[in-house]
Amino acid sequence: ATGQLIRTLLGHSDYVVSVAFSPDGGTLVSGSTDHLVMIWDSITGQLLHTLQGHKDIVLSVKFSPDGRTIASGSWDHTAKLWEAASGQLLATLEGHSSAVRSVAFSPDDRTLATAGDDGTIRLWDTATRKDLATFDSQYIGKDLSHQGIRSIVFSPDGRTLASGLGNYTIELWDLSALNQ
Repeated sequence: ATGQLIRTLLGHSDYVVSVAFSPDGGTLVSGSTDHLVMIWDSITGQLLHTLQGHKDIVLSVKFSPDGRTIASGSWDHTAKLWEAASGQLLATLEGHSSAVRSVAFSPDDRTLATAGDDGTIRLWDTATRKDLATFDSQYIGKDLSHQGIRSIVFSPDGRTLASGLGNYTIELWDLSALNQ
């Protein structure tokens, strides 16, 4: 590991806020304050697709475990699902009342979790795009600058969801009942 710079990818017109590799490492997705999601060939650096649809900053991007779908979360209160190969918009997921700061796929690809500044986590069926459940964060705080969920991740077995909050805490959520 030399730490040598391999390549610089140019295309966004403002800050890049989130990046994620596809499971096979061959593709990279980026989200930016320019409201765009971009899909790149990580080997050549070639821009493959520019995805337009968000009306504000793209705060989080992730590939599904099978690499076929990309999820993005935005300041525009929505999450979007995109086909990774073509860049085609598959669905817009609405329900949050403020910025969607984090998106995460379950290990089995069946569920997308979204979380944000409204202090909620929403679970979505990736096939039907239906809202499966909503969890309200249990933290108590009056300082609005520290409220909201900043990050979410599924455990490797998909039975637990961890959320990182703006009030310096982590909440763990039991999802075992949803997987039956």
